[in-house]
Amino acid sequence: MSQPTSASPHQPAQMSTVTIRRAVFADLESIVRIFMADEAGGHGDDWNETSRPAYERAMAAVLASPVNRLYVAVADPAMVETGRAAAAVGGEIIGTFQLTLTPGLVGKGRTRATIESVHVRPERRRGGIGATMIAHAIAEARAAGAGVVQLTSNKKRLAAHRFYERLGFSCSHEGFKLAL
Repeated sequence: MSQPTSASPHQPAQMSTVTIRRAVFADLESIVRIFMADEAGGHGDDWNETSRPAYERAMAAVLASPVNRLYVAVADPAMVETGRAAAAVGGEIIGTFQLTLTPGLVGKGRTRATIESVHVRPERRRGGIGATMIAHAIAEARAAGAGVVQLTSNKKRLAAHRFYERLGFSCSHEGFKLAL
């Protein structure tokens, strides 16, 4: 996989087999379907007429936020298998992630970039797409002036932990969550 050719938040980064671009509203169903294909589950994602309005509200909020950036990895046409649906914007959406920039006081006012909801369609894993998405996230964080990039990963996802460590991340903190 090649590295992004552009760090601009509004221009797609071209890869040899995948393009990383900012998500648009038309990508919503494809993104949710990637979440649904996650074998670990746990989030209860389901695309239907009952859940759709909640996803639409959330998507509108993320897209309108000045500190949140939602991205999709789109298969270049040569990668798309015959008979597979293409997203409204073009190409099959095969991955997604969200980047959140948090200004802070600690670390002499350092901005913290958090990578969340990193997902690649199961049948597309192990092809460098996740590494390409993370490289793009890091480039975007750096371009936005972030001094640190962080992420969390479910404790059950041991392969994901090894993946992040191979990319240079270290397990330096313990994460905690409280469901509301």
